[in-house]
Amino acid sequence: MTIDGHPYRTVWLEHDAVCLLDQHALPFAVEVLRLHTYAEVAAAIRTMRVRGAPAIGATAAFGLALAAQSAPEDNFLATVRAADQCLRATRPTAQDLFHALDRVGHAMTAATDISAARVAAVAAAQQFAEDNVAACRAIGEHGATLLRDGMTVLTHCNAGWLAMVDWGTALAPLYVAARRGLRLHVLVDETRPRCQGARLTAWELQHEGIAAEIIADNAAGHFLHTGAVDLCIVGADRVAVNGDVANKIGTYEKAVVAHENGIPFYVAAPASTFDHACPTGAAIPIEERDQDEVLAIEGLLADGTRAAVRIAPPGARARNPAFDVTPARYITGWITAQGISTIAPTIAPTIKP
Repeated sequence: MTIDGHPYRTVWLEHDAVCLLDQHALPFAVEVLRLHTYAEVAAAIRTMRVRGAPAIGATAAFGLALAAQSAPEDNFLATVRAADQCLRATRPTAQDLFHALDRVGHAMTAATDISAARVAAVAAAQQFAEDNVAACRAIGEHGATLLRDGMTVLTHCNAGWLAMVDWGTALAPLYVAARRGLRLHVLVDETRPRCQGARLTAWELQHEGIAAEIIADNAAGHFLHTGAVDLCIVGADRVAVNGDVANKIGTYEKAVVAHENGIPFYVAAPASTFDHACPTGAAIPIEERDQDEVLAIEGLLADGTRAAVRIAPPGARARNPAFDVTPARYITGWITAQGISTIAPTIAPTIKP
């Protein structure tokens, strides 16, 4: 995708560094982080300088490949295993993280010697990233068939290109449709507590020239009930075998209200987000993050200084689950790289053209 006419991806690998757009800096500045060790990569994932399940997966894959390049020959396996364990421990919910690390690990295991393992690690990580780009573009093509000129779409969190390697999942259909000339309007949930909708989704849509308005999370029910929304599309961090979906906290309530009001609710996700070992959403681990994310909010002060401002009373405590699970019964369909499925595509891939 482009920023002021310049092409970017969310994350990429240079010969000695994993490079990524620092999502702490957005939307106020575009800054590139260059990470030279797997520990730095793990820290970037854990602190959400990169976020979004496929982007996390690609970053972790590049981090493991980076570890393989620098691991000493006399301690190669131990170093790579330590890197793998460190990266796996960063975020427990997003399936792409584990899928990506498995792919790089399997590629190294199949290599005949250490030199070949280093090459295989880079190739596998690059292929994971390229597969994500291709899948997201295909998701965009299929999902665009759901859209009509003048539609208003509700989205939650950020499932655009900043959450993937490129194109996005939930936003990819909008980008494809807009580039075909459709006029669309997007209601962007702010997505507390980290405000990925207000900060990232709104910023992406501005750069693509798509009309958008940010709404408070609590306003979504009003717009769904009053007929202001034609369609909901969200992304996913993990999809269980039965079609249950873990996504950013607040997704479940949007799905329930959309279902109650007869508004179609779609989930867009690449194959790497589907967990064939997870039978239902009840088995998905839900990450709980630091309570300070709820007790304070970060933004730009009048003088241009970025700061975190406490919004809760001194001594107040908070709960901060990062995700919730939406049961499959509330989902109209799953938009995948293969097409649009109206039943859980992990167990019954009935795809419409």
